[in-house]
Amino acid sequence: MRRTAAVALSLFTLVACGSPAEEQPSAGGGDQPDTAAIVGAVTKDDALAASLPEGIRQAGKLRVGSNVQNPPNNFYAADGKTPVGSEVDLVKAVGAKLGLTVEHQDMAFSSLITSLQAGRIDVTMAAMNDTPERQQAIDFVDYFTSGITIMVQKGNPAGIKGPDDLCGKAVAVNLGSSQETFAKQHRCLSGDPIQVTATDSDTQNQNQLRTGRVAAILNDLPTAVYVARTAGDGEFFEVVDLAPINGGPYGIGVNKNTPELTAAVRKALQALVDDGTYGKILDAWDVEQGAVGKVTVNGR
Repeated sequence: MRRTAAVALSLFTLVACGSPAEEQPSAGGGDQPDTAAIVGAVTKDDALAASLPEGIRQAGKLRVGSNVQNPPNNFYAADGKTPVGSEVDLVKAVGAKLGLTVEHQDMAFSSLITSLQAGRIDVTMAAMNDTPERQQAIDFVDYFTSGITIMVQKGNPAGIKGPDDLCGKAVAVNLGSSQETFAKQHRCLSGDPIQVTATDSDTQNQNQLRTGRVAAILNDLPTAVYVARTAGDGEFFEVVDLAPINGGPYGIGVNKNTPELTAAVRKALQALVDDGTYGKILDAWDVEQGAVGKVTVNGR
């Protein structure tokens, strides 16, 4: 269905990883696993490659729109130019299975859907939640399950074990995010609501937590795990051990006008799940908690 840019942009109000920060959260460009051998072992499936839309097959490349500042999903290596991350590896593996090279285009998160609809990119992969609202504009190949996670100071001095323990405490979130919505809407039995501090900077949120100005940060599972593992060599933060809150799928976005591409990406990704490549990539990036066994389209 044709949608105006304004309507399409409104679909980003609830973002999987929140409003993308202008600064990378603890983006240790040199602190990354060596996954080249895993991705390099993927071989082309001639039948899947033949099923691609003719334009993409002839071009021999897959143009991937992303917002490259969200470790461990996607961020820049130490050279400041090379995209790396769990999503980068996954889409490269999908590309290899389809006989395509992958070309990342770094753009504002809020422009991804409109760029896809306009044909400037072939797919999106940017820790984007597959939601019913977004499905009105594009299709999703679901590849990961995430949700809201609570990150606290190392040692958890505030003794936070779940959402109810946040009541009456200051909590940092990304501005305009699903985490902000959850924190503001959470019903506290004590009567003391969560004191929400919303910023557009993951780095600022981390500084607030380190200095005790907030008791916790709400963030997406993979980002929280990565930051806790890398910030201060793992000595600054930890993730509360509980199931992700309001869990849901991340999806590779595909234009509704290219159903052949949607089908090919789904089948390629399922093949990677079945042969173990998918699991090896997630394990390498320490995000295996979000693995899926069945790759679906629009949750079905």
